[in-house]
Amino acid sequence: MDTKFSVALHILTMVSESKETLSSQALAESVGTNASYIRKVIALLKNAGLMTSHQGRTGYQLSKPPKEISLLEIYYATQEIDHISLFQVHQNTNKECPIGKHMEGAMVPIFSSVEKQLEGVLVKQTLSHVINNLYLTAQKS
Repeated sequence: MDTKFSVALHILTMVSESKETLSSQALAESVGTNASYIRKVIALLKNAGLMTSHQGRTGYQLSKPPKEISLLEIYYATQEIDHISLFQVHQNTNKECPIGKHMEGAMVPIFSSVEKQLEGVLVKQTLSHVINNLYLTAQKS
């Protein structure tokens, strides 16, 4: 399972909320992974224009305020795509079978509808929502 999206949310939240300058090693310790994986995810976020860093200096910054970074932008950055594709249709169905030859056409509209709904939800949610949820969760424990 691909976890780059949730790792990116973790990284962006830490960078946003930390008073300290964070290295990839510090981020990796919080995420529970290695620093090279963190650098890989950060590279995706930087390529998407969501984060910046300065050559020769430790630390990262958000490129814009958390309320201006949609979860859909983060998802697209981490998946390196421009649309959500959650479901794959199986290939090589038997075209001689009355069910097999029409299965793809039966599934694709449903799959597309669900994916569009998810895009609609993620575009309305921002990194600020994740940060607010973090503080609510912390208060409860």
